Amino acid sequence: MKKKILIPLAAIVLIAVVVSILTSGDKTEAKVETKVIGLKDLTAMVTCSGTIQPKRKVDVSANAMGTIVYLAVVEGQRVKQGDLLMEIDPFEYDAAVQALEATINSARADLKLTEASLDKAIQDRDRAEKLFEGEITSEEQLATARTNARIEAARVEAARHRISQYQANLSKARHDLTKVTITAPMTGVITRLNVEEGENAIMGTLNNPGTVLLVIADLGTMEAWVEVDETEVVKVELGQTSLVEIDAFPNQEFTGTVTEIGNSPLRVRTGASREAVDFEVKITLEGTLPNIRPGLSAKAEITVAERGDALAVPLGSVTVREWPLDNGDIRVYSGSRARKQKAALEEFGFGIEDDDSDTTGAKTEEVKREEIEGVFILKDGFVKFLPVEIGIAGEDDFEVLSGLDAGQTIVTGPFRILRTLKDGALVEKLGGKGKRGRGSSSAGDGETED
Repeated sequence: MKKKILIPLAAIVLIAVVVSILTSGDKTEAKVETKVIGLKDLTAMVTCSGTIQPKRKVDVSANAMGTIVYLAVVEGQRVKQGDLLMEIDPFEYDAAVQALEATINSARADLKLTEASLDKAIQDRDRAEKLFEGEITSEEQLATARTNARIEAARVEAARHRISQYQANLSKARHDLTKVTITAPMTGVITRLNVEEGENAIMGTLNNPGTVLLVIADLGTMEAWVEVDETEVVKVELGQTSLVEIDAFPNQEFTGTVTEIGNSPLRVRTGASREAVDFEVKITLEGTLPNIRPGLSAKAEITVAERGDALAVPLGSVTVREWPLDNGDIRVYSGSRARKQKAALEEFGFGIEDDDSDTTGAKTEEVKREEIEGVFILKDGFVKFLPVEIGIAGEDDFEVLSGLDAGQTIVTGPFRILRTLKDGALVEKLGGKGKRGRGSSSAGDGETED
């Protein structure tokens, strides 16, 4: 009786094993997202942030020291070139002018005395020459008279030079006196006022920010001063267009043009030993900006490249492999799956490489491998890694310069699958067979059934 029961059970187990073997050839290794690639317009952007600043501004510093005795402006006031801004106590500078004027008058009086002495010395010399001709005086007396005349002439010349020196000092003192009156060097708006009436003005040296009395800016032309990372600044060129968003105006976009690219890096320390390197780029905004103020935060997107009807693949579909592939990167099947794999890839123009390792023991030259970008194309459920040349990067896609054709189906994800997917592997589309796996794209998102 037991034998009659065991025989049917053994038959059932045998049938199950055979079915399992026969159906195992159709089992996939992963579920993937796919897309049929095509042409689209691409725009490459460099995103950066910074502040809004006037294209032209002047930091007004004092050229004379002293107490501010009169302040004629307030912050936010519009001024014209030449308008009075403030006055510094002129007492010391005025006193210096008066002292030099008195010194010059005294020097001119001394000059008259020396000129009179020179006239007398010349007369004495002429008289001595006549007496010498009549042999009335000695040669020594004549030499003394001539020497006295030359000495007095030199004194007159020195007095005249002293007067010239005093006059130069007087000119400088008068110029210093004019510096106590500070006027607007340009037409614009006072965007910052750092002093009050009664404070001491310090002379500005080496553009020291602490010596700036006020700032005048021309708000008619504004710029976005943004910081661009060193890896992206090489893409930025003069004349490129940009969209600028100002945080203070959230519902508006402003257009601008790149007008200046910094040559010196802006180094910002981000940690104990790490340092970020950015470059300053200036974008001149078009049109007038109402209620604009310097220092407003802004974000900019600079258009660095555009491609029309470019062959595009999603950013996530591009992966990296060491090339050429070795046996560890290639999935080789046996049995019926191997025949299906070979048929699919040969029909598509590819094949699975055979193992060319040398079994004779001879030493073969090692092939140098390097990392290369590529995508996985799909045919009849099997994937093939294909190197591609990448162009610009749009918002969601890479431009493909070579290696692919429009209409081919590629694997676009998930990333964890792409990272370890092997060449020649059998896969299943997410959402196939009436079901949709996790992480799949929305229905009709470029997916096709092969």
